Amino acid sequence: MKITDLKKELSSTTYPGRGIIAGLSADGKYAVSAYWTMGRSAGSRNRIFAVDDENGSEVVRTKPFDPSLIAGDPSLIIYAAVRSLGDRTIVTNGDQTDTIYEGLSKRLTFEQSLRCRKYEHDAPNYTPRISSLLDITGGKYEYSLSILKSDDGNPENTLRFTYTYDNPQKGEGHYIHTYMGDGNPLPSFEGEPVKLGINGNIDELTNTIWGALNEENKVSLFVRFIEIATGKYEERIVNKNK
Repeated sequence: MKITDLKKELSSTTYPGRGIIAGLSADGKYAVSAYWTMGRSAGSRNRIFAVDDENGSEVVRTKPFDPSLIAGDPSLIIYAAVRSLGDRTIVTNGDQTDTIYEGLSKRLTFEQSLRCRKYEHDAPNYTPRISSLLDITGGKYEYSLSILKSDDGNPENTLRFTYTYDNPQKGEGHYIHTYMGDGNPLPSFEGEPVKLGINGNIDELTNTIWGALNEENKVSLFVRFIEIATGKYEERIVNKNK
């Protein structure tokens, strides 16, 4: 699979929806994770990423920017997006973050943990659930991506795909997102995760992603660089709402 230019890929559509990137930095030292939210409605745009401390462990959550604007089912837009369990980092676009965390805690695999979940209950879009797991156990890095989606809009059938990359290459990553572009209903992501080039340090990557996303629809961005040898990390959070 050909490596796609990250900036070109992200700017190729006005509405890829929520997106996840997992990969390896160009110098081979860092496991790289990125996740962003986008929105077309006032409710979807009324979000920020915020960091919480939960029993001594950092959790990155989506939170309402203006609580008075919350309407409908908040579980689809308010959730823990990032959790860590030992040397594993979970990043998802929904409350399946907690499902994966609980499954891994019970010694289930990433894929097994998601067997009890399906796409989101937001007919007629049936937004896919996308998830990632970055694992640096023992100083060996591998990552996985998952998508759970309806069968071309048929809610009677859930399609489940898991992609595992057990030998990440320097300066490369993979990108999965919820929608193929704008529409009504929104068309679900199709095909394999896109192979992207991962260039620059954490600030350069953050600026590239944020600058490439559609200005009107982008909402929040999270980027983390995890040092594979030590597990130490640094991260960046960008919120359109301030």
